[in-house]
Amino acid sequence: MSSEQVSKSKVHLSVENIGGIDNLSTSFEPGVTVLAGRNATNRTSLLRSIMAAHGSDDVALKGDADEGSVELTIGDETYTRTFERQGDTVISGGNPVLDDPDLADLFAFLLETNDARQAVARGDDLRDLIMRPVDVESINEQIESLQQEKRDIADELSTLSNLSDRLPQLERRRTKLEDQIEEKEDELAEKEQEVEEYDASVSERQEVESELESKLGDLRSKRRDINDVDRRIETEKQSLDALESEEDELEDDAEDLPEVAGGRIDEIESEISRLRTRRQQIQSTVNELQSVIQFNEEMLSGTSSDVVDALRDADDSGGSVTDQLLGDDQVVCWTCGSEVDKSEIEGTLERLRTLREDKLEDNREHREQLSELEDEKSTYERRQRERDRIERRLSEIESERETRQERIEELKSDRSDLEDEIDSLEQTVDELESEEHGDLLDLHREANQLEYDLGRLRSDLEDVEDEIADIERKLDERDELEAAREDIEDELAELRTRIKRLESEAVEEFNTHMDDVLDVLEYDNLDRIWIERTEKRVREGRKKVKKSVFDLHVIRTNEDGVSYEDSVAHLSESEREVTGLVFALAGYLIHDVYETVPFMVLDSLEAIDSNRISRLVDYFADYADYLAVALLEEDAQAVDSDYPRYSPA
Repeated sequence: MSSEQVSKSKVHLSVENIGGIDNLSTSFEPGVTVLAGRNATNRTSLLRSIMAAHGSDDVALKGDADEGSVELTIGDETYTRTFERQGDTVISGGNPVLDDPDLADLFAFLLETNDARQAVARGDDLRDLIMRPVDVESINEQIESLQQEKRDIADELSTLSNLSDRLPQLERRRTKLEDQIEEKEDELAEKEQEVEEYDASVSERQEVESELESKLGDLRSKRRDINDVDRRIETEKQSLDALESEEDELEDDAEDLPEVAGGRIDEIESEISRLRTRRQQIQSTVNELQSVIQFNEEMLSGTSSDVVDALRDADDSGGSVTDQLLGDDQVVCWTCGSEVDKSEIEGTLERLRTLREDKLEDNREHREQLSELEDEKSTYERRQRERDRIERRLSEIESERETRQERIEELKSDRSDLEDEIDSLEQTVDELESEEHGDLLDLHREANQLEYDLGRLRSDLEDVEDEIADIERKLDERDELEAAREDIEDELAELRTRIKRLESEAVEEFNTHMDDVLDVLEYDNLDRIWIERTEKRVREGRKKVKKSVFDLHVIRTNEDGVSYEDSVAHLSESEREVTGLVFALAGYLIHDVYETVPFMVLDSLEAIDSNRISRLVDYFADYADYLAVALLEEDAQAVDSDYPRYSPA
């Protein structure tokens, strides 16, 4: 639904068993709706119902109900939320207006308990709140990925550097082999020439010579075969050496990996489950406390439906329930029936409110612990995956090593058979040799040996040339790798700068919008509220890291008209409330919340006087499609009378 369509739509809201509301059905026109009345008249419950329809979980079931629901209709779209009590927790369901209500909870639903307002009052670091809607996490993930890629490239370049050092040695080896091959070729040519000359001078015993030549040919063939087997054995040994080298590297990597304590991941998962359950229990307790507080506030103020019915009955009978329940400072307790001071019940209510705030703080601490545990679990799982990968590869290496060792044994057996055949051929040649052909046999033997030596040298030269070509091919990649590393470094610098830039822009926009809001409020002694971005070393889990911190500053003016800087801690309670509200309202503007969230709700504005409330409502009426603001009667009178009024029962 577009913003234009929303702005023309009338909103219908139905509520059942939420907060202090039994059943309620009402409508809102586009623009501002003023919820006027005294405290404890279910105005806040109505606002929380609107929030619940948007997806917020900051809502409580009515104390005596096990189920509740909220239905919000905007134009042709209807959104429903359901709530069901299950033990100590409340389970929600349905289809809310927003898929993710976090932004709205922070900056659009500005009740007294709003996180943004309370964070300022507590003096918390505001960076998390300001940057939460900005997708900084994805940038950090990109940085981590690029850092790993940079480390991988550095490893490859280190390997290439070692190969580069080896290249001159291989080139010298190649030159030496080429020289040796040339010498052997010359020797072989001379020997073959001698054989030809000898053959030309011998004309008899052609048969013997023919058989001798045949056997000598077989002998040369077998020597070539044994040479080929030797090459294959050498190749297998080199592969074994490479496997052993990889195995050593993997074992070193495994030793460098910190041990994952047995069962630690299970312990963390168990603790995470426990903390989540505890958070649900605390949230349920907060909801119950909210219901109890609302109920007692209504009973104390006389706005409870039970009290109203009793008053009506008393009027019909000529009596006065108020006279029966209230003295000057006395009230009949609705839980035990005894007469107590009204201040005692008010004191109990204040303790309940304090307990609720303590529970909310416990919930925040549990959330931080959950984040730390999930980070620790992720680290352990990553280490375990790497260890599993190493173990799998070690197992593969062991299997491959066994296969290559078996192949070497088979080749050695083949070589042994060839040696036997060569011995047999040499014996046959010896038998065929005659006194007059002994020289010829020696020549052939020498030629065979030269061919064998030449074959080995050529094989060695081929291996060296292959290795040189492989190294040169890899070295050709070095420039690309170095260029890639430079690109990664540039990208990392850009990403880190982007985060700082986003933080600086966010701070600048917050300061601008807080100035705008303060201009609307026109405080004489509150000149400026602004945020400063600094970098500090802070504890994150078990270690300290350098992080950005957003500090809030307040500029005030004394009676003599002199401006000076003050801290939030030195402000009065009402000034802290105003400061928190200004911060939250600035967040609404900077993140353009009005573009995605139809409703804005305002409550607990007692720290601001009526005229300023009126200007504030007028200012934000131009942004929100629907602005529901809860005001006391005297404050509501100062707001534009054209705004619709609504008084919850």
